[in-house]
Formats: sequence, C-alpha cells, structure tokens
Amino acid sequence: MEYGLIGEQLGHSYSQIIHESFGLYSYELCPLSKEAFPLFMQKRDFKGINVTIPYKRDVIPYLDELDEAARAIGAVNTIVNRDGKLIGYNTDVSGFLWMLKKHGIDPAHKKVLVLGTGGASAAVYAALHAAGARHILFVSRTAKETAVSYEEAYLHHTDVQLIVNTTPVGMFPHVDASPIDLSAFSECQAVIDVIYNPSETKLTAQAKALGMIGITGLDMLLAQAKYAAEHFLDRSFDDTLIENASKHLSFSRK
Repeated sequence: MEYGLIGEQLGHSYSQIIHESFGLYSYELCPLSKEAFPLFMQKRDFKGINVTIPYKRDVIPYLDELDEAARAIGAVNTIVNRDGKLIGYNTDVSGFLWMLKKHGIDPAHKKVLVLGTGGASAAVYAALHAAGARHILFVSRTAKETAVSYEEAYLHHTDVQLIVNTTPVGMFPHVDASPIDLSAFSECQAVIDVIYNPSETKLTAQAKALGMIGITGLDMLLAQAKYAAEHFLDRSFDDTLIENASKHLSFSRK
C-alpha cells in the first residue's frame, strides 16, 4: 500500500472516495485488528497513511518525529514515510477550524462542552482553545480529574453555548443512538458532531429541532483530508480541492 487509512473498523469510511477524488494518488482502506496493528507499523510499508479509531495515540511509539500539533495533542491522524523515517502529523485541528469558519460558528468567549476524552477530543480542544473559547469542559461516562460526568453536565453545566460530540455514539450503523439529550441545554446555540456517517445524526437532528445550529463532521473530514494530502506530497493545494471532493462525494453517495 502506498497511501491509505488504517483503523479497526472502516466500513463507514469515505476516505478512499475523498482522497481518490483529488486525482493525485491511489488510496486504500486497511482495517487492522489490534493483533495486526504492531506488525503493520513495524514494516513501514507505505508512503503515507491516515489513522483513525482506535490507533491515533497507539501509533506514536512507532514514529521518529511528531509535528508541533501532534505533539501538543498527543494524537496523530497522518503519517508520512520520508526515506524510512516516519513523521506524524495531526490535521484534525486545521480541519475542525476550517469547518467552524465555513459554518460561521465562533467559539470565542463561549463555554463549550466536549463529549468524549479520546484522540479526537484532544484535537477539538486545541482548535477551540486557538479560537478563543472561554471555558472548555470535557464530559466522560465516568467523572475523572480531567472530565465531568454526564450527570454533572446535566446538573451544573446547562449554560454551555456550544456542544461538540467527539464520541462514536450515533455513528453508522448505530444511528438511533445519541450521546446526550440537548433539551436541557437551553442556552446552547450550536452543536457539532464530528461523526460524518450518517450525514445527519440523531444529535444534530435534535439540535435543529430545538432551533440550534447542528452540523456533522463531513466538512472537517474533507478539510483534514486536503491537509493530509499536502503532507503526503509535500506541496500546497487550493481549498477548491475540498469543494470538489465534497461534490464528488455527494455524487458517489446517490
């Protein structure tokens, strides 16, 4: 494999369609079990890969270098093999910021609830911090030093103005699930679900029904793929690449 995506379950992924729409390289989906993952990384038999659940943190010990964003976040979603040296990047931050800008969502001075504490939540935190969010709270199924429980969120943090879901709850094929009931959060203005399949999750559908902005993570996926391609090929591309990929994906899903 030259370019592709690794993760444990990839049946929901649009990455191959998106990357191949760029017309720059062939791209494969490479599902890896936890047993197969170490051997794949040790072999280093690729030019560039993207990384998704659950390996965004697990890949780090196999890398020779991390860029500043990946090091700060502690998670990698893009790896480039440069003459046998593996370099890790994180394009989720720039992808998330691009999505915020496109939809006119400004986290500056806002209190934000981030659902989940995995690799994606770290990238979202970095993006929200860079965008000037006033207070960022993580929510986990059980309270911990770095996160409140869902019960605490319902009791003490219903004044949040933005909610971001970084958990896989509601992702295809479990589309009837939702990580939180938004009806308690009357001051919330926008809800972002980083899930991109389905294109409308139960969470974002409820947000819209309550008069909030509700968007899923497809634009983030498209943008981070463009930034990953720039790392793969060590060159810059215009943002029209993102829009063209979006049109191609929409056509291919019909």
